[in-house]
Amino acid sequence: MASEGEYRVMAGPVHFEVYTRKTVQSPWALLQATEVRAQAFEVAEEMLADKRAVAVRVTKETLDIDTMEFQSVTVLQRGAPEPPKPRSVRNEGHQSNCNAPADLYTPHARELIARVLEDWLGRHGVTAFELMHRPDLVEKLEASGVEYQHAIQKIAVPEAQDTGQPVHELVRHYQRLGDGAMERVIRTGKKGRFADLGTETIARVAVRLAEDPERAFLMGGTVARYLAPARNWRDRLTRLVDLADAAPKDGQPRALCLVAIEQVLIEMVGSGAAMAEIIGPSLDLGETLAVMARMAAPREVEALIASDARLGELIPPIEGPTARLADQLSSGFYPLLSNAMARRVLRELMSPRRLRRRDAVGEIEILRALAMALTASAGRLLSLDDVQNAFVERSKALVTADFVGAYIGQGLSAPEEAEALLKLCENVTGLANKRAAGRWLSATVCSLRLEKAVREWNRPAGARLHWLASVQRGVRLAGLPEKENDEITEALGRLGCLVEADARLISGLARTGAPVLQKVTALLRMATGESAPLGPASERARAEALKLLRQPGTRAALAETPDALGPIRTLMASAGLGSGMAA
Repeated sequence: MASEGEYRVMAGPVHFEVYTRKTVQSPWALLQATEVRAQAFEVAEEMLADKRAVAVRVTKETLDIDTMEFQSVTVLQRGAPEPPKPRSVRNEGHQSNCNAPADLYTPHARELIARVLEDWLGRHGVTAFELMHRPDLVEKLEASGVEYQHAIQKIAVPEAQDTGQPVHELVRHYQRLGDGAMERVIRTGKKGRFADLGTETIARVAVRLAEDPERAFLMGGTVARYLAPARNWRDRLTRLVDLADAAPKDGQPRALCLVAIEQVLIEMVGSGAAMAEIIGPSLDLGETLAVMARMAAPREVEALIASDARLGELIPPIEGPTARLADQLSSGFYPLLSNAMARRVLRELMSPRRLRRRDAVGEIEILRALAMALTASAGRLLSLDDVQNAFVERSKALVTADFVGAYIGQGLSAPEEAEALLKLCENVTGLANKRAAGRWLSATVCSLRLEKAVREWNRPAGARLHWLASVQRGVRLAGLPEKENDEITEALGRLGCLVEADARLISGLARTGAPVLQKVTALLRMATGESAPLGPASERARAEALKLLRQPGTRAALAETPDALGPIRTLMASAGLGSGMAA
């Protein structure tokens, strides 16, 4: 029998594999691979019916052309359930991710500490980085007792469930680790090894610590000590950008300073309370994210604002210490911070929180601004796929009944509602979201309410046809799925036919005493979908234009005005008429 690898080589990029278990305890074994789904199901059912296996499974295997690996999805499983797998202990001997106090200072460990101590850190208005470098904060946490023990349990219990290790052993392990880290901070502080930047410049401290084995820890303690008098998050940011400006100009001493400063800034970016105070508590979530995008990618956003003044109105300006931080980011001071800001924006976009709670129209506008800003910086800060996935996820919230109800609101006329929903179709992304938005627009366009409103609209028939044509063009450009696109386009065309028939616009235009070239041009613009929606009305205009073009008087008029021949030939080509008829 062929091996599993041989089967996959012989099978196509999409195929089905049949697995069996002969006994309850035996593992799954590959029986057959086929590109025919029905055949795979039939073989599986026969194996189970003939009692040649106690369980069968059929999986669909799809080849990923990028990784050249097969992605597996189970499409059928019958028979005896699998026996429970014994829990394996992956980290025997208490080999945790953190085994020494220094391990607690890695970015991943600090992120975990910030999460389990979020409430405590929030009450004291500090970051995890500061807690791990300031003796006074360590003593406060140690004295809290219950909160410290609770934080250890929140780390140990999930790890025990994941690895199979006893909870109490992990609790003791992290207790010893935390106590050791606290003792290290307090001991270093008592020895006076954390420099006082009130009496010594950070540049001098960095040069002095450059060769010290504990230079990163000592510089972190120095920065944390300098931040201790800060009254709020904005004051803390001012102090950090001051330190960065005073850092050495190059070499290892500069890197030593900027790495410590950047770590604090990254943790501040991850704190909602910190960013709200720094950027502005009066801003809503959408404006906050727009400011963060502007800070993370200042060059790209400024270029967009220069080309589109409307973006300058949507994205708030940055001032004070935030502007100084943006200047440092644009100068390349903090490459990790720029990425952290962009990632924070993506996380918020993928969350269920509204960008503008009471302004659905404004939410779409700020979302468009964010899309432009993040797409412009894609490749440098984020991958284009990550950006697109975030906006696909956010678009799901824009096509729900609650959001659409708030978006179109009350009091809109049917044409205004159609325009608003068309804008929604243009601004959502993802096939499923486009389809959902298209259905909302289709419900309005195909309704008797819109038909009545357009036919009774207090506008000339030509203006109404032009409006229908512009909506139809917008639908074609919105990228809707084929079914929704065709349904809406045809409905607009039928409505245009009714409006034209009510006014008898085409026949009246043909009989009017206007110059023949003017009549031909007007009819061709209707035929091409420029001034009337494509459909029965445009077909009637095309036929009438064809009649006029065949008349000798029209040919003579074209011969007398050769300047008009070029534009008319262009319209004729767009309408599907032979350009030679006007020669």
